[in-house]
Amino acid sequence: MSQLFSPFTLRSLTLENRVVVSPMCQYICNGDGQMHDWHLMHLGQLAMGGAGLLFTEATHVSAVGRISPRCAGLWNDAQEAAMKRVLDFCKAHGVAKTAIQLAHAGRKASTRPPNQGGQPLTGAEGRWTALGPSPIPYAPDWPNPEVLDRTGMNEIKAEFVAATERAARLGLDLLELHSGHGYLLHQFFSPLSNQRQDEYGGSLEKRLKYPLEVFDAVRSAWPAERPLGVRISAVDWVEGGTTLEDTISYTAALKELGCDFVDITSAGLDSRQRISLGKGYQVPFASAVKKAVNLPVMAVGMIIEPQQAEAIIAAGHADFVMLARGMMYNPRWAWHAAHELDAEVAYPAQYARCSPKRWPEAF
Repeated sequence: MSQLFSPFTLRSLTLENRVVVSPMCQYICNGDGQMHDWHLMHLGQLAMGGAGLLFTEATHVSAVGRISPRCAGLWNDAQEAAMKRVLDFCKAHGVAKTAIQLAHAGRKASTRPPNQGGQPLTGAEGRWTALGPSPIPYAPDWPNPEVLDRTGMNEIKAEFVAATERAARLGLDLLELHSGHGYLLHQFFSPLSNQRQDEYGGSLEKRLKYPLEVFDAVRSAWPAERPLGVRISAVDWVEGGTTLEDTISYTAALKELGCDFVDITSAGLDSRQRISLGKGYQVPFASAVKKAVNLPVMAVGMIIEPQQAEAIIAAGHADFVMLARGMMYNPRWAWHAAHELDAEVAYPAQYARCSPKRWPEAF
């Protein structure tokens, strides 16, 4: 029996399999962060493709916290209504449960999207002031962020809570906080970007203080029966950055506050990073965290083939596998994986006749 296509329960949410569509920024919302017809098409096809869980893209809690001007947001009623239209469509026609990732870009805000170079916006392009824990830029040619004081930190925490309340109203099944890829919560976590001299900087315990405060506030606002997790960059891939041991400590602290899972990625914090790429290159980080903390873990990063994904789950390295580029290339990845592994997977009724199990003579 396939372990990849076995169910798994987080709080009251049972997912039919361990395949997760990772959050993927599209950089195509309108100027006020509202989803539109592109997202109906993009998320709709992924919702029907057999994955157990579908994340919308990283969704920002404020205008200042956006990566780029056309990133998704959830800080006003118009954005909530636009997202509801997309989610209602996915739920009506898809088979996946739905999830959201809430984010604040911190010092990596106010940039062009990656397909336009990803560099900081100019004044003519509508640049806004990015925020961060310390006056340290992401790269030497980037502007210094404005340093957050306690008032600003409390405002951002309140923005995370407000977005969480909107996500709950939208009926999303699961919520994740983005504390990876160099965004604000990761910036507080890493000693490369957090060199504060107050209670929020210095030791690992102090650097974790703000991310844990945000998590605790969100856990209180998110319905108790729904799972809540965190995406963490396990290592910065830069000398002097965060280590796997730091991430294990972070995960253990989150578990104490009621975290239901962690999604283990890496990098994104510093332009000097040197990443050792390869198939499943981040899976060892996920496996180490799972073993040390005994908390459900999602693994991500160049998980490509069904047998590879099956082996990760069967060996206990992770409880879920997340795919991003692979899902964009092949939104039916889960269907094809189930066929290869001789497993059952859900099809919308309208597409049931394309199942190889139902019509083997057609394949």
